[in-house]
Amino acid sequence: MTDDVLLTFNAGSSTLKIGIFELAGLQARNVGRGKIDFDQSSLMLRYSIGDGKYEKPVKGDNDANFVSVVAETLEHMLAHLPGGLRAVSHRVVHGGMMFREATLLDDAAIDRIEKLIPLAPLHQPQALGVIRSIEKLRPEVRQVASFDTAFHSSQADLVRRLAIPRAMHDNGVRRYGFHGLSYKYIASQLRQIDPARAGGKVIACHLGSGASLCAMEDGISRDTSMGFSALDGIPMATRPGWLDPGALLYLMRSGMRQPERIEDFLYHECGLLGVSGISGDTRVLLEDNGPEAAEAIDLFCLRISGEVGRMCATIGGLDALVFTAGIGENQPQIRAGVARRLQWLGIEIEDDANRRNSTSISTASSQVKLFVIPTDEEQVIADEAVALIA
Repeated sequence: MTDDVLLTFNAGSSTLKIGIFELAGLQARNVGRGKIDFDQSSLMLRYSIGDGKYEKPVKGDNDANFVSVVAETLEHMLAHLPGGLRAVSHRVVHGGMMFREATLLDDAAIDRIEKLIPLAPLHQPQALGVIRSIEKLRPEVRQVASFDTAFHSSQADLVRRLAIPRAMHDNGVRRYGFHGLSYKYIASQLRQIDPARAGGKVIACHLGSGASLCAMEDGISRDTSMGFSALDGIPMATRPGWLDPGALLYLMRSGMRQPERIEDFLYHECGLLGVSGISGDTRVLLEDNGPEAAEAIDLFCLRISGEVGRMCATIGGLDALVFTAGIGENQPQIRAGVARRLQWLGIEIEDDANRRNSTSISTASSQVKLFVIPTDEEQVIADEAVALIA
């Protein structure tokens, strides 16, 4: 048995996604994926390896017994793989000002990641839970962390600055940006699809339950819609996006005083769910004929197109607009709604190509090229790990 397996862990607030890779030299080849949904009363590990699909009940929970969840996950998955476990790599949401690239994990690095919990209180502890579990279960296995914020560290200090006292900025209260692993993958894919456009001014729209935009020049991040936290920017499934701080002051004076209550409100009760009163899922809203659902979708498209306009000011124009993630890759109505509001940029969408979710969805005469590119954060996590452990 050879040590030729790499696992990637993407720990969200309520899910654990796993990528399964075989290592061949300096290449990580994806051979399977898995997922555990912690919102389910009885935990189930669902995964595929090659053509095989598996479901296994998992004991433990998302809290004190989390190590048992990881232990059973490793046991089930590795039983179907020919090699041993060589390395494990993790998506860590926040790298703060400390981590500008992927890093090998040792005690010092893990402690630094732990100190960043206040910046990402819902996601950072989840990633640390997996890291600590692997450390306990397989201390001989090398671990790597990839950071969602690292891709945006190339942004100018002016772009990252909030209009607050300088000392606060210097102490870390600044715009960081997220979904960086997704944008790194999109930049690499666009270079293969259309090298000329990829070398120019590009805005990528990562549209899922969490959503943001990133403006790039020659594949380098110059601006992004999310700022200090993953609450900022455009409206999302259950998060509000931009919100006047005065509105929060009003809510606090009206009785919403506990930080935990405010946090739950902002992460779980706003966004498309709040506007529609129906759902935060755009698939549900697009099938609903009610005016509230239509208003939520229209607001989503309005804010996305408005953010594209703002970012054009940062990078000085636009050569290509890319849609990615669950909504961006699969919902033609959303893409068309955004494109209609951006006709002033010379954008023309090709309706048939858009309905088919084709890679290129702009007309031949469109001044800005439109692309639909599936993202793959797990591949980026694996590639960054291979580069470090090679």
